[in-house]
Amino acid sequence: MTADHKPSALAAFTDVTATLGRGPAVFLDYDGTLTPIMPRPDLAVLSPAMRAAVERLAALCPVAVVSGRDLDDVRAMTGVPGLVYAGSHGFDIAGPGLRHRVGEEWRPALAAAAAVLEPALAGVAGVLVERKGFAVAVHTRQVDPAHKPAVAAAVRRAGGMSEPALRVTGGKEIFEIRPPVPWDKGRAVRHLLDVWGLDGVAPLFLGDDETDEDGFRAAAALGGVGIRVGDAGAATAAGWTLPDPDGVGVFLARLAAWLETARRP
Repeated sequence: MTADHKPSALAAFTDVTATLGRGPAVFLDYDGTLTPIMPRPDLAVLSPAMRAAVERLAALCPVAVVSGRDLDDVRAMTGVPGLVYAGSHGFDIAGPGLRHRVGEEWRPALAAAAAVLEPALAGVAGVLVERKGFAVAVHTRQVDPAHKPAVAAAVRRAGGMSEPALRVTGGKEIFEIRPPVPWDKGRAVRHLLDVWGLDGVAPLFLGDDETDEDGFRAAAALGGVGIRVGDAGAATAAGWTLPDPDGVGVFLARLAAWLETARRP
């Protein structure tokens, strides 16, 4: 991918809906998409207006929240019953009549990596090591830039302790250690469409970070839409952009209104 300037999903709303055809299945990232990125994960609280927009949309089409957060965490933070929630980048999925997990056999190795990282990074001011069910996240938003290379090196060392090595990924002010299995947000999208029996339904994936690129690629391959939030001009597989979570809220409201109109006799 090369850096470019993709059109706004709001300015080109009719083009987006034309791609969606008879209606989408919607996949939403949480941090940076439904809420602004905050200094600490616990501060990223969903606004009442955004929660209402998600609830309104979920009454009109299938909706899943696909997040790097733990399943229970993203479900509690979103607070909308009846949705499908895919935590840990899709490694842990639950919803009405649905349960799917990938990579459980790697949880002891992840716990061992976290046990190494916590003391190794204890002296780095601002770093946060977060143990998750299917990942270890190291947040660096409050770390002095001069210390971030050392944090990255420590994460790589911890990820390489197991055989085979765990997968080390990066994102916006975060490093993550994940199971070394072929699974990601894009595969989670494909799995959910299959489980829902939605062959031929266009997926709409909204996200803001590197891990969401897997979702954008899957959506495009299935005839759907990827929308990147923020980072105007960043290299992305998404076809459209939105400026920030406020723009996401406006877009979701317009999408719900479009679906309501389309269903009127």
